[in-house]
Amino acid sequence: MYTIRIILLIIGLYIGYEFSLQFSNKIDIILIGLGVGLLIWVIVIFLERGLRKISLKVIISGSIGLFLGLIFANLLTYPLISIPLKPPTINPLINIFINIIFGYIGMILGVKKSEELELPEFRRFFKNESKSNIKILDTSVIIDGRIADICETGFLEGELVIPQFILKELQQIADSSDSLKRNRGRRGLDILQKMQKNVDLNINIVNDDFPKIKEVDTKLIALSQKIGGVVVTNDFNLNKIAELQGVSVLNINQLANAVKPVVLPGEEMNVFILKEGKEYGQGIAYLDDGTMVVVDNARKSIGKNVDVSVTSVLQTTAGRMIFTKLKEEAVSE
Repeated sequence: MYTIRIILLIIGLYIGYEFSLQFSNKIDIILIGLGVGLLIWVIVIFLERGLRKISLKVIISGSIGLFLGLIFANLLTYPLISIPLKPPTINPLINIFINIIFGYIGMILGVKKSEELELPEFRRFFKNESKSNIKILDTSVIIDGRIADICETGFLEGELVIPQFILKELQQIADSSDSLKRNRGRRGLDILQKMQKNVDLNINIVNDDFPKIKEVDTKLIALSQKIGGVVVTNDFNLNKIAELQGVSVLNINQLANAVKPVVLPGEEMNVFILKEGKEYGQGIAYLDDGTMVVVDNARKSIGKNVDVSVTSVLQTTAGRMIFTKLKEEAVSE
């Protein structure tokens, strides 16, 4: 990238130099020409940086609008210019002004209407450019490990991006003196190795970094905004911060909650009472998927399997809780 920019700078300075020689070979004129070449290079660099942040769909839509605007402007002014009248019907400067106005209006309309290009041909054309096809994995979702199983089922498609700063954080966790953190970090590295062995996955490790940003979560959001990707996480706080900044998020915990079996009041199940609850007499059990089951008057049954009847279900951002009572109590009522 830097090599290309240096080449463009040399080309810009050369064009400015050659342009200045058309007027004079005096040193001050040559310096002005070099300055113009440098200015052109700066403008090109700013345009290149700006275009990188704009989706291909918007660029093409704006270009189509600009093209149509220029065609309309020339259809409007050409008959007036082509007629050999003296004085001319329309001044050439006015013609240029009309082209600029209609070209600008066409480009703006094209950009504004880009989201309406939903014909099958356009959908196929922009398929590879869709943001949903770029997934950026964060540290928590890698350590969690369920992402590998989801990818193997084929439900998560497209390019999986893993930034170098995420790998660095995983390495730091794996090298921690705390045994729990160390095991978590090593598990994350094992999960990545497992995913890389899957030939059906398109995994790309990118070197993009943001030295001025210290927090890893903030770097993830900045990277997503830069390359137009979706952050994949199970971190609740990162989920909220990303959404506030307009970054799309796929939360593995939300997916897990969405695919849990539906439980309706009145249904019966058999659960193992693991411990006592917060309220007096309550017992706590867990389903195979980790859903907490609160059982009234089941404290005396800790360590036993009991039949229960569902009374209500509470869905929270942290998960789902099922409230039940013992089957014999439900029957007696």
